[in-house]
Amino acid sequence: MIMGMNMGKIMKQAQEMQKKMAAQQSEIESTDFTGVSPEEMVKVTFSGDRTMKDMQIKPEAIDPDDPDMLSDLVISAVNDAIGQINETTQSKMGKFTQGMNIPGL
Repeated sequence: MIMGMNMGKIMKQAQEMQKKMAAQQSEIESTDFTGVSPEEMVKVTFSGDRTMKDMQIKPEAIDPDDPDMLSDLVISAVNDAIGQINETTQSKMGKFTQGMNIPGL
């Protein structure tokens, strides 16, 4: 026995935790996250697995004399959505990985 537990019980607990982690990961992946730029000029929607599903650009964001502004708005919206995904992933998966050094969580 290891610290009062037998190996079978430890394995069962590990399998239960793995199932809970998989369920949480599946929930995150099926959630949509919408990132917005300042003044909501650009909106992007990502699934939780970081796949872009949609992008909406207001016509007034398209200035042929200032293409850098549109780039900045897109980057801002994408970073907002990715930040939401990271925050949600950390909040839901972090409880399983506390104390472990796992990249991406």
